[in-house]
Formats: sequence, C-alpha cells, structure tokens
Amino acid sequence: MSEIESLLKKGQTCMNLGNPKEAMIIYNQILRKEPLQIQALLKKGHIFGQLARYEQAVSCYDKVLTQDPENLLAFLNKGLAHHFLGQYDIAISCYDRVLEKKPQNPTALYNKSSSLVRSGRINQGLDILAQSITFDHSLKEKAEHDYDFQEVKKTIEFKEKISSRNS
Repeated sequence: MSEIESLLKKGQTCMNLGNPKEAMIIYNQILRKEPLQIQALLKKGHIFGQLARYEQAVSCYDKVLTQDPENLLAFLNKGLAHHFLGQYDIAISCYDRVLEKKPQNPTALYNKSSSLVRSGRINQGLDILAQSITFDHSLKEKAEHDYDFQEVKKTIEFKEKISSRNS
C-alpha cells in the first residue's frame, strides 16, 4: 500500500469515527504531496459541505472536475453545495450532468427535485420527486420530513404525487 493510499484510509477512518477535523488534516497532508489527488479533494469537499463551508466545497469539486470532467460524485456534491448556497439553477445544472450519464440516479433526481421546488418550480420538482421515488422508495419518507419540501408537503399536488405512492 502506498503512502497516499495509507493516508486516504486513515482519513476515512477518522471520518467514520466522527472526526472530520482530523480527517481534514490528513487530506491536506495528502494534497501537499499531490495537490490534485482526486480522492483527497472529494473527501475535503465533503468535509467542507458538512461544515457548511459550501464555497470551499465547490472549489474542491471544481479541482476534481478540471482533471476528471465526468466525475459524477463531484457533480452531485457540487450541486448540493450550490443548493445550500441558494444557487438552485447552478445546482440543477450539476444534477443534470449526472442524469445525462445515469438518468435513473435516484439521488440526482431527488436533489434536482429539491432545488426545483426551492426555486419555485413546484410542479416540475414534484414530478421529478415522484420519479426518484420509483427508483428508491425510501425517498418518500425522506421527502415527507425534508425541510426543502416543508412548504409544499401539505398541498394536494404533494399528497397526490408523493404521499399516495405505495412504499
């Protein structure tokens, strides 16, 4: 096992143990040795997202995408960061990049629906949410408790498209 692989494993162990700050130190150590190490950049972006440092997360994902323009995880997580920044159209375009390659990806569909609803495109968002639930039934319960759907979950449209679906 190379030193980088060993450090990646150690960083993941820190993450699994609930210590993202220690993991960040390790990922930074990797990036000092290999500034464009994709896994370390992805993990660092993830930690920034957990810490609500979304602009820094986007920066990490952009570095990944510069090297690997088809990295679906980077697009998915970059979309989430933009969503939390209130940049819903940018988030949607990130999810669309994932859906171009994997049109039935339930996570990309769910996240896109969330951004659509938050941007005021409620019917389109609920249609896509219903579609995501057909691929992953657990998303129905998630949507019923998700903050992004709080404003619409009492509407007839939500109940017809989401609540009435069988799990």
